[in-house]
Amino acid sequence: MPSIRNAKIAILATDGFEQSELTQPLEKLRAAGATVDVVSLEAGSIKGWDETDWGQSVPVDKVLSEVSVSDYDALVLPGGQINPDKLRAEESVVTFVRDFYNSKKTLAAICHAPWLLVEAGVIKDRDVTSFKSIKTDVVNAGGRWHDEEVVTDQALITSRNPKDLPAFIAKIIEEVEEGRHEKRQAA
Repeated sequence: MPSIRNAKIAILATDGFEQSELTQPLEKLRAAGATVDVVSLEAGSIKGWDETDWGQSVPVDKVLSEVSVSDYDALVLPGGQINPDKLRAEESVVTFVRDFYNSKKTLAAICHAPWLLVEAGVIKDRDVTSFKSIKTDVVNAGGRWHDEEVVTDQALITSRNPKDLPAFIAKIIEEVEEGRHEKRQAA
């Protein structure tokens, strides 16, 4: 089994990500030994949303146009209302998410980030969760929605909100160490 210490993980986000949903996975996965890159649409930094107002900026390590699915063992998609809504309008992001899903590697989305899974067409017939306000979007896209802190369907990991972060991060580590899920159907 692969070790998290040898893993390369991308966190894909843009301005308006929920602060804790990017910073906690970034810190905890790096502390576990993984190499973690914050990937965005442009170089520089991206600004978080911290519950009710703008939060801190986080430096961008890589630009999406410079990376490929083969560079990473896992992809993490933080939520917030603004971040995934902006990203799902970008075809390069949607393609990257779909291609990552089809690679059968670990793909994790929290809060509103399952909007990206919906847009990429990878949620149909999958057990998932999300922030409750997008439950209808998830169900209409064919997802089987569950009100649980973390739901995993063949290395597709979803969680509801920042309170679920400990379980979400632990599941990312577990799934990365399991390796590819070869039985997962392509989108």
